[in-house]
Amino acid sequence: MSERYRVERAVSTREGGVILATPPGTPWIYQHSTDNSARFVLGVEGPNPLVCVGLNPSTAAPYDLDRTVTKVTRFAERNGFEGWVMLNLYPQRSTNPDCLHHAHHVGLVAENHKRIVDLIGGRTLTIVAAWGNLITSRPYLKGILADIVAAPEFSLCNWVSLGPVLQTGHPRHPSRAAYTHALQTFDVATYVRALQGASMP
Repeated sequence: MSERYRVERAVSTREGGVILATPPGTPWIYQHSTDNSARFVLGVEGPNPLVCVGLNPSTAAPYDLDRTVTKVTRFAERNGFEGWVMLNLYPQRSTNPDCLHHAHHVGLVAENHKRIVDLIGGRTLTIVAAWGNLITSRPYLKGILADIVAAPEFSLCNWVSLGPVLQTGHPRHPSRAAYTHALQTFDVATYVRALQGASMP
């Protein structure tokens, strides 16, 4: 995979009839690999964005949101956020998480981590944990999450889940969340310890 990346920006306040939670004129943030096989950051970052961390990106891009990202935009709007940002633990684009790399790409993980911490930048932000049960589908995902949570740039962030966690203890994926689900405090540090200790299914 090429180590060259680019950032594209375009201005919009609507996407397919969905009113995006952003002030008028706020630019898109779209960071991806040159061949578009990986996506690092997608969003419209207003002054108080809702930041969602999922498992891996699918097809969403500016002006062409998929179901997951569309739901993130609506959760942002319904909860009074100005803007939203979609991040992922692993940036490989795949419509099927079962097709994720079996062995992680070290350079891809490093670039994704850099993009994430640069965006968070030590700010006080609300972070939605939203990867569902599939975090256990690849062993490397647990370590990636642990590194993100431990990054000093996240020290002031408040982690939440979309409603109560699943029976397995994992936070709900946006596509499995109803709009009636409230944002609930999520103890990500305790979760990571349990995850790494293999005490969660």
